[in-house]
Amino acid sequence: MQIGLFQTPRMEQRLLQSPQMIQAMQILQLSSLDLQARIEQELLENPLLERREGPDGNGGDEAPSPAEAAQLAGLDAVLALREHDRWDPAFRPRRGTSEEADKKYEALQNTPSPYHSLGASLLSQVALIELDPHLREMLEFLVFSLDARGYLTRSLAELVEECAIPGATEEDFALLLEELRHATHPALGARDLRECLLLQVEREVEGHSLLGTLITDHLADVAANHLPHIARVTGRSLAEVGQAVELLRTLDPCPGSVYGESSGEVIRPDVVVEEIDGAFQVRLTRDGPPELGLSAAYTQVLQAAPRGDAVRKWVSQRLGAARWFIDALAQRQSTLLRIGKAIFEHQAAFLQKGPKALQPLRMADVADITAVHLSTVSRAVAGKYVQTPHGILPLRSFFSGGTTTDSGAQASQKSIQERVKELVGEEDPSAPRSDDRLAELLCERDGIHIARRTVTKYRKVLRISSSTQRRVY
Repeated sequence: MQIGLFQTPRMEQRLLQSPQMIQAMQILQLSSLDLQARIEQELLENPLLERREGPDGNGGDEAPSPAEAAQLAGLDAVLALREHDRWDPAFRPRRGTSEEADKKYEALQNTPSPYHSLGASLLSQVALIELDPHLREMLEFLVFSLDARGYLTRSLAELVEECAIPGATEEDFALLLEELRHATHPALGARDLRECLLLQVEREVEGHSLLGTLITDHLADVAANHLPHIARVTGRSLAEVGQAVELLRTLDPCPGSVYGESSGEVIRPDVVVEEIDGAFQVRLTRDGPPELGLSAAYTQVLQAAPRGDAVRKWVSQRLGAARWFIDALAQRQSTLLRIGKAIFEHQAAFLQKGPKALQPLRMADVADITAVHLSTVSRAVAGKYVQTPHGILPLRSFFSGGTTTDSGAQASQKSIQERVKELVGEEDPSAPRSDDRLAELLCERDGIHIARRTVTKYRKVLRISSSTQRRVY
């Protein structure tokens, strides 16, 4: 065996991604809100990039505005400092005008206030209770020990050990818990669902022994809708059990949901489909990314600086980064529009008839139509929404498999789910249809052949209970 270093030619194909390609893919994948944050970050980090207010986004060859002239004067001062060896390469002139500052201040004024947590909301409710500082500190610890449902999952002994408040006892925490329930919700601080419901029955539904029995011994039977079994065990009539169950449904299983707030997710569509003169048109939303351009002041500095100068090198690097970012934004918008048009050219029936008319569509089909890679389609639709005549929906929801009906037409998974929902909605509540019967009706009425387990899967996706649980006695 010969040991040594050798050179061997080899042919191979390898995908090399430049930093610019990676940046373009990242920008394509960003949602509308994330893209706005990314643009603001680039505007702060790159002084050669600026927001264009006018219709013309190409401001590189225009005469500098008064604000740009002020920037240019600042650069002259920087160059003068450099001549005296006092120039800092990290220095960047302050950008923006008083008008821009006013707009930012106005935006801050219109920003919604932060939401209040469950603990903060409860403390505001019990602020008027007269307590000494020692008990007030214990009450605050108790309030912030509740979970999002309003349950207290730890014992009073554990609270005493964890709070590290001198003189704290289990009796004090028990009294404070009663004060909290009296001032807010009767079931706050319950340890589980059964105790939560029982606390409400004791305070709000006094004298209803059957309801207490249901909570204590038959919660699982109630969830499974086994009302005849409950009637036999308790010796009550089916009507009495039904009335008790209806009363049980009025109780609050999550007392903490009444207090506090949650930060709602803002959905901003990227694509809009609207009907104009009888035809549907696909366009990008007008509330899209702002129009960006290059700073004329810094461009003039680049032209005036001598070759090999540090300032020229710094400005040249920022200029290249700004151009790549602007091109990546334009490519994102173009790709998103092309993919949106391809999707709704195929889903024209959905625009006219709604979700039940959705057709099977694969990402690979859209990739072939738009002449882009499959991964590009996946990135483009990730986290994006479209505004249609039937509501704002995720772009990804228009991709699904399907099956062929007896007539030769294609039925998507979404359209089949809508059909299952219609069949359940028209059934007799006293004799609901089983999954086997739903599969038979889909075959008889619509020519759709799917298995019972597929119907079960679609029913669970739609959050529809089983036939046993849907039955009304």
